[in-house]
Amino acid sequence: VFRIDDIRKIDNNRQLYEVDLKITSNDDQQIRILTSRIREEIDASGWYRMGMLLVKIGQFDKAEELYIALLEQSFDDSEKGHSYFWLGWSKDQQGQHQEALSFYEKALEISRKILPDDHPTLAHIYSNIGIAYNNMGDYSKTFEFYDKARQIYEKSPPPNHLDLAICYAKIGSMYDYRGDYSKALEFYEKAHQIKEKVLSPYHPDLAISYSNVGQAYNNVGDYSEALEFYEKALKIKEKALCTNDPSLAASYNNIGQVYKNMGDYSKALEYYEKAHQIKEKALPSNHPDLALSYNNIGAVYKYTGDYSRGLEFYEKALNIGEKSLPVSHPDLAISYNNIGLVYKNMGNYSKALKFYEKALKIKEKALPSNHPSLAISYNNIGQVYKNMGDYSKAFELYDKAHKIREEILPPNHPDMAISKHDIGLVYENTKEYSKASQLYERAIEIAQLSLPMNHPHLQLYRQRLQDVKNKL
Repeated sequence: VFRIDDIRKIDNNRQLYEVDLKITSNDDQQIRILTSRIREEIDASGWYRMGMLLVKIGQFDKAEELYIALLEQSFDDSEKGHSYFWLGWSKDQQGQHQEALSFYEKALEISRKILPDDHPTLAHIYSNIGIAYNNMGDYSKTFEFYDKARQIYEKSPPPNHLDLAICYAKIGSMYDYRGDYSKALEFYEKAHQIKEKVLSPYHPDLAISYSNVGQAYNNVGDYSEALEFYEKALKIKEKALCTNDPSLAASYNNIGQVYKNMGDYSKALEYYEKAHQIKEKALPSNHPDLALSYNNIGAVYKYTGDYSRGLEFYEKALNIGEKSLPVSHPDLAISYNNIGLVYKNMGNYSKALKFYEKALKIKEKALPSNHPSLAISYNNIGQVYKNMGDYSKAFELYDKAHKIREEILPPNHPDMAISKHDIGLVYENTKEYSKASQLYERAIEIAQLSLPMNHPHLQLYRQRLQDVKNKL
């Protein structure tokens, strides 16, 4: 069994490619099982199989060149639909989501003419149209097409088919986006149970499943469980994928996120930079995933007090986002929020407020009214008003954030501790020391259940409590 390290075109006229292979251990049974499964998945012949392989290993330009040539030569509708589908997938992977949608719609138009309404191929196309809408930030359309796919898959035997698992995972991601983390975890686990039954232990799709479950645990503040699932995913990817595969970058990014949430910023930066190195090699310079990478690295610098460096990375992320995303895309809100945070920490409150309100405007249009991300925005704007000495306005916004968090998050989530602390800070500044003390104590109780003992937030809450007790 060989592993592909790189593919290079060596003859433009004859479409010849040079493939670098690395031999694996002859007795590696798991790799043999994985290879057999991938052969089943790439269910095509000749050049079509080659194109699918190129897309799967991230060689997008080569795959597109091949599929365009096949389209020009083909008179068969089924083959044309196949080529349009994979051209769409390739474009989506490169962040060119509108172009991806156009190719998927061509594939759908052809496939509807030649296939019955409940054919699994139509479900594949609906699912990928959903992905394109998801990447463009149109989540109602996303859910609509994922659900169309689910209805077909649930009719198609067998009940534990891999495509159904993938569909459950996508629906889980929609609940994740809506902030309904318990429902997200339910669908992620349904998907995971199917995948464990039908996939080899080192299949890349099983890694996706581990990542999804890890994300659900990360969202509810269970960082040790999140790290366990993310590391399982990484172990599979390191064994099964090329060293520059963008999916590896996603795993490094996820693990970095957990370390950041746990307050281990040097470890977070280490994983974020690993992810960034892969993305820089594998993706176009304006790809939204590079913006995510810049945002993450910027966050570490911000948390360690290097605000000018943090701002530099946040502005790189915003520059990509403003060029590649719709003006109301939630990822732009992330960039505006991050830049606002840096300006707040630098004491430039008017600029901080300007960027925070830009973020809030997008979120209020795009998200449910009780979404945790809205709570973050209300909290951030509240901090600016608190720093400006407008304590009644600060309290109003902190209270809005707190009510959302009480409704949607587990009672021991770290964000609940943040809300208790921030409201306590208003009481301290208005000299209501007894109320402040009670809230700081509650923040400490929550943080002790959900954060490492040396986490900076926990240290801050303890210091606040000590300070206010000295004022009583």
